[in-house]
Amino acid sequence: MKPTFIISSPFDTFSGYGARSRDVIKAIIATDKYDVKLLSQRWGNTPFGFCKTDARFKDLLELVIPAPLNQQPDIWMQITVPNEFQPVGKYNIGVTAGIETTVVPGEFVEGVNRMDITLTSSNHSKNVFMSSQFEKKDNNGNVLGITKVTKPIEVLMEGADLDTYKVINTPCSLDINIKEDFAYLFVGHWLPGDMGEDRKNLGLLIKAFYETFKNKSKKPSLILKTSIVGSSYMDRDEVLKRIDAIKQTVNSKDLPNIYLLHGDFTDSEMNEIYNHSKIKAMVSLTKGEGFGRPLLEFSLSKKPIIVSGWSGHMDFLEPEFNIIIGGSLTNVHPSAANKFLLADSQWFSPNHGQIGNSLTEVFKNYKNYKDLGKRQAHKSKTEYSWEVMKDLLSSLLEKNIPEFPKEIKLNIPNG
Repeated sequence: MKPTFIISSPFDTFSGYGARSRDVIKAIIATDKYDVKLLSQRWGNTPFGFCKTDARFKDLLELVIPAPLNQQPDIWMQITVPNEFQPVGKYNIGVTAGIETTVVPGEFVEGVNRMDITLTSSNHSKNVFMSSQFEKKDNNGNVLGITKVTKPIEVLMEGADLDTYKVINTPCSLDINIKEDFAYLFVGHWLPGDMGEDRKNLGLLIKAFYETFKNKSKKPSLILKTSIVGSSYMDRDEVLKRIDAIKQTVNSKDLPNIYLLHGDFTDSEMNEIYNHSKIKAMVSLTKGEGFGRPLLEFSLSKKPIIVSGWSGHMDFLEPEFNIIIGGSLTNVHPSAANKFLLADSQWFSPNHGQIGNSLTEVFKNYKNYKDLGKRQAHKSKTEYSWEVMKDLLSSLLEKNIPEFPKEIKLNIPNG
């Protein structure tokens, strides 16, 4: 009889954690060692219903069970932020992307310590967990001790689906009208924070792009695949207002074009976007990533990437194969700080001069960077695929999950 393995996660949501959950669940099912059942959880304000839109994951809906549980599972896994971790099973596993800054909140440390093991997405995330320590005090302010991670943490990278994310030579089926022959692409949410302080650093990217190519006779364009909360018309209008507000701060009427892609796209559609003939490179001035999944998936298009040189994505983006922007660690700005992104923690601020130089260099001398994209694609394909992640996860489960007592049927003779 297989051990019961119940996984609580936002697997049916349109979110990054949803994608991570689906990959992990499929990998566990593929081991054929466990009786897998699922609890469907929400993820912020992101909508449900992903699995009905993608044939690869429709069968996961058949594994959903109602809450509350009627018996303790052998293995319990939660894929979420660590403050939500609760030990429900005989053996308990937490899965998280971790944190994008230099310090995790004390709630995260306590959550990790409630589980038997935590799997996090990058070495950056693991190192921050292991180095974060806090004084625990009573109501009178007396120090009771030091709170730090005492349970095992292992790195389980995210893996790209090579059947979906790959080079394709067919024309893009989406209606993307770009006037320019050269476009940069950004993918990510527009998160809270003043310009230059939001975690994805989209405000600074827009400002830097305008400033770099204003008044130039030949200009590239910038495509933003972004939203603030969801795919509503109100959300789209707010994004457009923010772009225009930044545009008004630039002292020129001769500016490059910025295009907005807004709404939900399937994985196949995202791969079509990545392979669009006019999209030449991805750019991210991110201040911090737990992993950076879009960067991995885009890299399989064999196109170059301009990116901040710090945090989780540096696990898989080889500095030799990409255009890395330097910078320094600075405090999380109050406009972006919250209970997870602590105001006294730090994240990355890219060098402004290097941003403009990198954008200009790749635009002017694109041929010099095409080979770098191909080399990064090879690394991503061979070291960061879903298959590689699946094998690593199988090994981690086999190594760490204990043997459970098996029920033995007794045959008692009569008389």
